[in-house]
Amino acid sequence: MAVQPEGTPCWADAMFSDVEGAKSFYGDVLGWTFGESSSEYGNYTQAYADGKATAAVVPPMPGQEGQSQWCLYFASPDAAATAAKIRAAGGEVLMEPMQVGDFGTMCLGREPSGAVFGVWQAGTHEGFETEQTPGGYAWAEVFTREPERADRFFSTVFPYTARQMEDDAIDFRIFDVGENTVLGRMKMTDEFPPEVPSYVNVYFAVPDCDDAVAKATKLGAVLRFGPMTSPFGRFAALTDPQGANFSVIDLTTTEGDLPKITPV
Repeated sequence: MAVQPEGTPCWADAMFSDVEGAKSFYGDVLGWTFGESSSEYGNYTQAYADGKATAAVVPPMPGQEGQSQWCLYFASPDAAATAAKIRAAGGEVLMEPMQVGDFGTMCLGREPSGAVFGVWQAGTHEGFETEQTPGGYAWAEVFTREPERADRFFSTVFPYTARQMEDDAIDFRIFDVGENTVLGRMKMTDEFPPEVPSYVNVYFAVPDCDDAVAKATKLGAVLRFGPMTSPFGRFAALTDPQGANFSVIDLTTTEGDLPKITPV
């Protein structure tokens, strides 16, 4: 695949104290297989859906044990320049741009309302090889209690245009790069426990949402929301056995009319 346009989600990975447990869980729920761990890069282990690179799992860095979470990476032509934009827009750079062999350059940031994300300047590793197919990355949303701060930040750092969903029940915004819709932003409601910080919720595609939920909960995951059928697909939100939040979506099962979305 070609290098993605700036601001487009291009990769996802997660730290797990029990990497073998994570491999077993996601292998059963999403059908992933795994490559050899790379000791040169902290035992980073790539996951594959139908033989194509889709995500990765890695042991935690010292001091971060027990803090499992998925991290979504946004494409950048220049990670150092994006890091400067993150700071200028009021965010934090948690990890300075670091070259990862000839694979590319990464950095980690946190937007002002607290959601952590990654930046990836592609080298030989261009990112997802499979999207919106079973086991592949499907979609992502920033969950935040401070939507104004998050909206301003992401629109400043990346070349996004924004549109707002017209719905009195939820505060939901989507961001586009050119003609492509690349990211959602959801205001967290009071249903979220106060100790849950802002985060980026990553959706993985599945052929059957209910079947994936049944497999996940049987293996110790907690169902947080759904399954629910929407105009975009049938989806559910889960927390895996090690505490990482993620969602599954069957993009082929839809219901209802698409909501009205207006430019802002």
